[in-house]
Amino acid sequence: MAIETTETGVEPLRAQLKGELVTPDDPDYDEERSVWNGMINKRPAMVARCDGVADVRAAVNVAREYDLPVAVRGGGHGVAGRAVVDGGLVIDLEPMHWVRVDPETRRVRAGAGATWGDVDRETQPFGLAVPGGVVSDTGIAGLTLGGGMGHVRRKYGLSCDNLVSADVVTADGEFLTASEDEHEDLFWALRGGGGNFGIVTAFEYEAHPVGPDVATCFVWYDGEQAEEVLRKFRAYAADAPDEVSLLPFYAWVPDLPEFPEESWGDSTVALLGCYAGDPAEGEAELQPVREFAEPITDFSGTMPYVELQSMLDEDYPNGRYYYWKSLYIDELSDDIIDAIGGCAERCPVPLSTVDVWQGGGALSRVGETETAFAHRDAPYGLNFEANWDDPRQTDAAVAWVRESVAEMREFPAVRGQYVNFPGLEEESSEVPFGENADRLAEIKAEYDPEGVFRAHGNLEPRA
Repeated sequence: MAIETTETGVEPLRAQLKGELVTPDDPDYDEERSVWNGMINKRPAMVARCDGVADVRAAVNVAREYDLPVAVRGGGHGVAGRAVVDGGLVIDLEPMHWVRVDPETRRVRAGAGATWGDVDRETQPFGLAVPGGVVSDTGIAGLTLGGGMGHVRRKYGLSCDNLVSADVVTADGEFLTASEDEHEDLFWALRGGGGNFGIVTAFEYEAHPVGPDVATCFVWYDGEQAEEVLRKFRAYAADAPDEVSLLPFYAWVPDLPEFPEESWGDSTVALLGCYAGDPAEGEAELQPVREFAEPITDFSGTMPYVELQSMLDEDYPNGRYYYWKSLYIDELSDDIIDAIGGCAERCPVPLSTVDVWQGGGALSRVGETETAFAHRDAPYGLNFEANWDDPRQTDAAVAWVRESVAEMREFPAVRGQYVNFPGLEEESSEVPFGENADRLAEIKAEYDPEGVFRAHGNLEPRA
């Protein structure tokens, strides 16, 4: 790609940037433009690796002056590929991955380039945790701005529920802090509304007593027992305490020595989760889940919280192909359970999973309009997660997810979409945000009326 520096703003930005500016002429350009999802192959005009807030402000000002499409990259993941844009400017926050903990106030401040592994590393020595994701190299920024479903969600809520304040660079290059006392409307939007309103450079969270050890459940059952297991899960979940957060998922047994060799490649339904409280109480509380049927194998037990947080890391390597779409379920009826199982059986790529997220508890006790995050009252989330390594399987994998979602939407009890699992954002902004979409569009018009951040998410400003 040829670069006309007078038109793209390369030299003006290079002159202001403390961090590194990478363009197509640089030897590390391909590495810098690549993102976690191997499906995404975009060629930005430049990547600004920002060293701090001043760099971010300079990048935003140049992008606005030269009318450049902007993408913002945090610390990791981002299945929809929002973190890179063709022909525009990637504002890369990964160098800003610092974390500071105040154990007395239980407040945690972290730069927008941090991952949940970074946060856990600093908080766990104090017996604290911020509710985050279920893979340690997930970036805190994207997950928080889209909600944040993690292992302690039913006890302590979503990541965005624990956000206390956010430092933001706005579309006009100004710096401000949003909280319940300052720029309250923007703060409302940042809690689950996606990354449409400005660039958050630092997050302040409330932390909670978790760990260092937690009781965990990670039990695998034969796929032929999947419907029976999910029905027993439904009965268990109806009365489960808030300390329990479970994630049942359909999968295929990996060819690993930890599993019986005769089960390799077979379909399975596994249940993963933990108890956010006393480990001894947790092991007793989770024991019934380990007895839904005769397990293939059972990895349950008390373990360090950081080990639980990183348990799935190797299943989501950088460069694998990913396409995920989600729904919410009001009732896990027998018909819906059977339909989910039928969709799973038709999956063409066996690295994939079909996930049923247990909702309720703390995340459902926040009002539907108290934050931008919608569909809080749904007792379950459903995610079709296609994962594959061979690009020749792309069409089949994407078609399976889309067809499965379309089939499930035929049920009246199925609705919505989780902001962080949006496919490639083919659907309108009304889908993930529900009744909050109008207010979000108004806030977008207030803070970014010209759509400077138009490449990041699909929410349009509306007066």
